[in-house]
Amino acid sequence: MNYLAHAYLSFRDGEILTGNMISDFVKGKKKFEYPLQIQKGIALHRAIDEFTDSHEQTRKAKSYFKGTYGLYSGAFIDIVYDHFLAKDTKEFANEPLASFSKNTYALLQAHQNAFPEKFHQVFHYMQLHDWLYNYQFKEAIGKSFRGLVYRAAYMHDSATAFSIFNDNYEQLNKCYDFFFPLVKQFAYQKFNELLKI
Repeated sequence: MNYLAHAYLSFRDGEILTGNMISDFVKGKKKFEYPLQIQKGIALHRAIDEFTDSHEQTRKAKSYFKGTYGLYSGAFIDIVYDHFLAKDTKEFANEPLASFSKNTYALLQAHQNAFPEKFHQVFHYMQLHDWLYNYQFKEAIGKSFRGLVYRAAYMHDSATAFSIFNDNYEQLNKCYDFFFPLVKQFAYQKFNELLKI
């Protein structure tokens, strides 16, 4: 799962959202330096990632990229899932994606004192270029793929990934359609468990 999915699966709780979004920038025992509710968001993020990475539909989706990108195939699928979520009108029936994106940025801004240094820069660009809203467009997915390749140590070509995405678009969409209701249910149960701690 990438930024849009983690935001969506924070269920409008500002502190949970903050932890969920910064989790990849918080290493080891550093998480214990954050307020409890933000720690719960970090825990939710990691539970969602574990559920996603181990699920058969994700393994199926990754298989389209694996021959070319190996272990990085999961990172491409995280972005692909965000694309299909952004286009999922059922999930955004009660709150349109544009409104959800603006509200998410506002919730994060209210907790930006908790951001790790590296996430401050990420959030700046996320908001400036409205990543959450723009994931619905293939052009934005191409840019995300290029950014992923740029940051990776052993990848130099994003065009092939974008071709794989386009060539297998319907099959990848089916993987999302099967998987997302399951991860949403899992995340909501985990969210409620964490709130009771």
